[in-house]
Amino acid sequence: MQNEQALTGAAMVDEPAHTKAAGEESLAPQQTRIMGRVSYLLAWFGGCVSIGTFAMGSSIVGTLNLLQACAAIAIGCFVIGIALAFNGAAGYKYGIPFMVQARSAFGFAGTRFPGLVRAVPAIVWYGFQSWIGAGAINAVSASLFGFDNLVFYFVVFQFLQIGLSMLGFQGIKWLENFGSVFILASLVYMFYSVINRYGDEITTNLVNIEGTWGLPFWGATMLFLGIYSTMMLNVSDYSRELKKGTGPGLLATLYAMSILPCTLFMGLIGLMVSGATGVSDPIQVFASAVDNQALLITTLLFIAFAQVTTNVLNNVVPPTYILMDVFKLKFRTATILVGLAAFGTFPWELVKEESSAGLQTFVQTYSAFLGPIFAVMVVDYFILRRRTLDISKLYDEKGPYRGVNYAAIIASLVGAVIALWFSSISWYASLIPAGVTYYLLMNNWSACARFRD
Repeated sequence: MQNEQALTGAAMVDEPAHTKAAGEESLAPQQTRIMGRVSYLLAWFGGCVSIGTFAMGSSIVGTLNLLQACAAIAIGCFVIGIALAFNGAAGYKYGIPFMVQARSAFGFAGTRFPGLVRAVPAIVWYGFQSWIGAGAINAVSASLFGFDNLVFYFVVFQFLQIGLSMLGFQGIKWLENFGSVFILASLVYMFYSVINRYGDEITTNLVNIEGTWGLPFWGATMLFLGIYSTMMLNVSDYSRELKKGTGPGLLATLYAMSILPCTLFMGLIGLMVSGATGVSDPIQVFASAVDNQALLITTLLFIAFAQVTTNVLNNVVPPTYILMDVFKLKFRTATILVGLAAFGTFPWELVKEESSAGLQTFVQTYSAFLGPIFAVMVVDYFILRRRTLDISKLYDEKGPYRGVNYAAIIASLVGAVIALWFSSISWYASLIPAGVTYYLLMNNWSACARFRD
């Protein structure tokens, strides 16, 4: 019965369908695509205002000058755009999510490995950014009403996000699209305020230093790339919502140009303020950069709002789909569990000033595993399968993709070992070893025959 439903769903991908209701999400091939190009660009724009980017900017103080930092961020974003277009191609063409796409490379049971690697960073960032957002709301409350209770606002803020997440991609679309204008205006204002207040210190500590174009520079490009390396794995979860008719070159441009503005503003604000003051807590930074109380409150509300737009797109959808796949849960049940799991990340420890280096290590470490999985999936789809998938097999639990494809697991671990050895450029270092290992095993190991055929 399941196979018949899957085949029916696959056959109906290109047929007209009803408008998708809020919260109506499934792992079946996408029948109703709700985002045009502009809507898709704005969704990515609004979903990429990560306070983690601020922390990454803080972490390169003293290593790169301002010009080198701008170049590192730009390179990282364009690499991200190309990578997203590559790995999102299958989802865009066939309407399938990440966990279904991964079955051809890892097998039905084997997808739990890339699923776990993708879900853990998402939940950690979910908790981290929720704590930051709650801190901003608490600062507004303390200023206006004299009520100061960060734990209370954290709990309320988290349940608010859980409620919004339950609306699915219909809610995400409108939240991101309407929020993008406010986000862009706020970022421009914050950037101006920082330069106006700390201009002399920025010139002394960031402009007039030599910096480097060597390995630390390329390591910095990977830091900003690493913020989004999680999304490179599950980009099909989003590309399946984009209406047909966009070529790969334009799609890569859409990704890069939606991510670049937010990353550039947030990364440079973190770099400039930390370089000028030594402060890395974003709440303290913006409080010190803005003199006017009304503007300060607007800025703090922006920080809170930005956490919502980022979390619901990037940190809720991936682990939700993973729970749906592994435990056969409904979408709304899975979003609630993901939201509750974020409480267990102890985000109050992650936002301490001494945690900036720890977050840098965290990004480098999980990127060491995400890069190889990305390489395996790209080689599988573009080289081995030549961009042609048999959808019926991807939904047949007793078919050729049953169980675990150990070639994908071994290749991912080989890439991860290489990446951890070159930790400062872990994502880059992992790609070729993982991709080549997977290709050789798939073509020469008899145990992979059913996956290869």
